Formats: sequence, structure tokens, C-alpha cells
Amino acid sequence: MCTRYYMELSPELKPYIDRALRSPLCAEMTAKLGKSLKTEGEVRPTDIAPVIAPDRSRNPAVFPMLWGFTNPFQSGQPLVNCRLETAKDKPLWKESWHRRRCIIPCSCYYEWEHSTTPAGRKKAGQKYRIQPKGPAGITYLAGLYDIEERNGLRLPVFTVLTKEPAETIRFIHDRMPFILGKEHAEDWMNPDSNPEEIAKWALTDMTYEKAE
Repeated sequence: MCTRYYMELSPELKPYIDRALRSPLCAEMTAKLGKSLKTEGEVRPTDIAPVIAPDRSRNPAVFPMLWGFTNPFQSGQPLVNCRLETAKDKPLWKESWHRRRCIIPCSCYYEWEHSTTPAGRKKAGQKYRIQPKGPAGITYLAGLYDIEERNGLRLPVFTVLTKEPAETIRFIHDRMPFILGKEHAEDWMNPDSNPEEIAKWALTDMTYEKAE
């Protein structure tokens, strides 16, 4: 699962935030949805956030996007995650999997340690801050996007792909975001690339710490 991530207003992330703010779509989304682009702090489902995706010339560009596809099965509950293993086969995700892939830049993501009660119920516990090991100042979450209509405006929405967790963080949760290194992020967004091949480059060497 990935239902929270964090953006620090760092030198690495600031250019993406600034480019999203300059987009004419940003002002339109704020006017129609009554919310502004998230520029720092904890990002939650239904927030507007900077997302990298190809422009009409297929060059990487930054767009403001709303987090969560419309859920056709449960009104009011946006679909903020999509399973990497089944995206290519599910009708809701299939076209985006092949033609509309994106990257969500952030500092890290949050996950809550899950346990099972004697009655068999899932219980959330300690919150953790998780990111790839290494000096990189950006965590590149891989996702899918689509265009939907909200309040009379056609706008982009995104979902974060999830996968089996790395062994070091399996004790926290049985899923984790699909994360790529910068060297593979642009290939992921290319509509002509093979997403299944790029998925083999998913980062699994994670670092974690307890969070408030």
C-alpha cells in the first residue's frame, strides 16, 4: 500500500514543484476543485501534486495531478494504488499501463506497521518513513495516469503502483510502492517502452525509521 508520501521543499524537488505551479492547469484545478497544489509536507489521497509525464511531444514534463482514479465500484473512495502484478490485465488500468505511465517525485513514503489481532483483523501500529538507500534526494514512485472530468474540468488523475515488499521492510507491510532509480524513470514514462521489462529494475534496498 501507499496512501501517504512526503515532499520536502528541497533543492532536488523544488524545480518539479515550480514547474507544476506554472502550469495553467494548476490555476484551473484550484478554481474548480477548491484546493491548491501540494508543495510540501505530507501528501494524501485526493491532493493535487506534481507528477512527471510525457507532454504531446513525448518529452518529460511536470503536471499538477489529482491523486486517485474514480472508483467504479465504490463511490467516494478513490483508487490511489494499483497492483503492479495485475495492472496489465485489469480493464480499469490496462490502457494506462500500456500508454499512460508517470513518475511521482517525493522525498519518501509512509507506511504503518500492520499486525493481525487474535480475531483475525488487521491492526495499524507504528508509522515508518521509508525511502531507497543512497544519496539521492528524490524518491521516484512509479504510477499510472488517466484523464477524468471533475466539476466540469477535464484533468489528469494518478495512482501509485505497488508490489511485493523488500525483505527488510516486510515486517511493516505486505506491499510497497514500485520505486525506480532516476536512470530508469524516463524509460518508464515512454509509451513505446515495455513496462514489464522496466519493472525488473524496481529498487528494493530500502532504509526506514520510525515517524511521528
